[in-house]
Amino acid sequence: MGVLRAFVFAGQMINFTIPGTGSSGHIGGGMLLAILIGPNPAFIVIASVLTVQALFFADGGLLALGCNIWNLGIYPCFIAYPLIYRVIVKDNPTAKRITIGAILSVVVALQLGAFSVVLQTELSGISELPFSTFVMLMLPLHLAIGVVEGLITAGVVNYVRVLQPDIVESTAVTGRGGSLKKAIIAIAVLAVITGGVLSWFASTHPDGLEWSIERIYGKPELPEGKNGIKITAAEIQGKTAILPDYGFPSEDKAGKTEGASQWPAVDSGTSVSGLVGGVIVLVLVSLTGIGLKMLGRKSGHRDI
Repeated sequence: MGVLRAFVFAGQMINFTIPGTGSSGHIGGGMLLAILIGPNPAFIVIASVLTVQALFFADGGLLALGCNIWNLGIYPCFIAYPLIYRVIVKDNPTAKRITIGAILSVVVALQLGAFSVVLQTELSGISELPFSTFVMLMLPLHLAIGVVEGLITAGVVNYVRVLQPDIVESTAVTGRGGSLKKAIIAIAVLAVITGGVLSWFASTHPDGLEWSIERIYGKPELPEGKNGIKITAAEIQGKTAILPDYGFPSEDKAGKTEGASQWPAVDSGTSVSGLVGGVIVLVLVSLTGIGLKMLGRKSGHRDI
């Protein structure tokens, strides 16, 4: 769980450009995790990494954490995975079935998540974005992002299938993951390379949500209200974020923004953030897994 999440954490740092749109996207990782380790552990991992991102990197507001966990955790792990991926792959995880199942399940999960973002924004009452226009911008763009993430997910799963076919076959049949001992070293190396080096090559275009808001509002972010709970949440993040915006706290934000157009963005702060974030997630998830395992032994339920 820990090593896979470190890999997905690093992967989320790399935005890929959506051609012809001026926007970008990144993997969510929920479906990849559900396929390899099962939906329940995958949901725990997704929730933990989103919490780490919000607290230690000021990525995503604390008030939006519950919505982010729902959108990136519930939909892929408990809806798209059992109702689409497992139905397509069944007990015969061939490369073709894995690819088709991964793409379709990721696309559906991302469409549900994108629509939920629009709905949650509408219900929150914090913006005046027109609902129908927001939907028409978000869903087509995230369809393209979903296809790319689906291909990435299929590629990683098929790679693991080559290294350790029993893990993919076991999850396809039982819906529960097994030991990734044979593949874990390769995944750990990929996590280090991705977070430490490949993160320099992330797209400089705004992500799907920022792009959609900018098309409507004219700016990639909505103005924040000055009520008490938002101020308190921002103050908490200011104190807990050790590497805000995936960079050193002493960095000049204006200069960093100005240099964002440079590509690749060779930045030691980004590399350190990728590595430190991976380690934090690795430790947190590993401790959570050990705790659940011990709890299962004490209660007599081995499958907890």
